[in-house]
Formats: sequence, C-alpha cells, structure tokens
Amino acid sequence: MSDLTPDQVLATPAGELAERSSESLFQLKNDAADLLAAAKAIVEHVDRALDLRYAQRAHQLRLAAGKDTGAVHFDDGHVRITSDLPKKVAWEQAQLSVIAARIAAAGDKVADYIDTDYSIPESRFNNWPPALKEQFAQARTVKPGKPSYRLALAQENQE
Repeated sequence: MSDLTPDQVLATPAGELAERSSESLFQLKNDAADLLAAAKAIVEHVDRALDLRYAQRAHQLRLAAGKDTGAVHFDDGHVRITSDLPKKVAWEQAQLSVIAARIAAAGDKVADYIDTDYSIPESRFNNWPPALKEQFAQARTVKPGKPSYRLALAQENQE
C-alpha cells in the first residue's frame, strides 16, 4: 500500500506528487486502480440488489401507466425511488440506406428525415494512396486525445 491515503493524495498538489519517486507513483497508480475497481464492483453489486428489490414494483407501475420504458417514482419508507428504464433504439443501417435513396429519388432532402454522420476509419485512410488522401485532407481534423500512462516495475535481471 502507498504511504498516502486517498484523501492525502487528493490534497497533495499534482506538482508535488510528480516529484515523488517512480516507484511511489507506480504504487499510487496501482492503489487508485484497485480502489476504482472495488468501487465499480460495489456499485454494480448494490445496483443488482436495488433491481432485485424494486424491479417488479417499477414494472407494475410502468404497466399501470401504459408504458414499457421510462421513469416511475414511488416511495419505500422515507426514501423516494426513481426507477428509469431507458429506451434503446437501434436502426438497421442497410435498411436506412435504402430508405434514404428512396427519399432522395423522390426529390426530398434526406437530411430532413435522417441524420447522417460520415466518418472514415483511420486505418483505412492511412492505407489510401496520397492522391486520394489529398482529396479528403481538408475534411480531416486530428486532435490529441487525453494522455495516459501505464506504469510497470522493471524486471531485474536475476542471473
């Protein structure tokens, strides 16, 4: 375990943490990852318990309201429960493509009915010949993502 508690880590300026040894940073990073994994597991476990306790009641309230999804509210003792069952909609892309073609053929604007998001996988773009890349270059913006660091203890030679 690290010599700092999670509260102490949060109270320590990042610049001060950066001055610690690489081994200490390794330990802090691993401890934080362990805490995060434990917290996620606890949240999932409690969520399963909440579902076991309240799913049937929420289902009955949705049925009574004539809906399959959405939020319902009820009380359990002094606690107000809100159960939200979101709607997940998936569209069959091949069928939408056919419909979009019919809309365009009828002279209507496809954008009035269907949102379209054009993208090109970077691996595909990188394999194109330079002349083709050049045609798309103005439409391409590259932004850096969030940096990440993995720390591992170096293996000492044991000979």
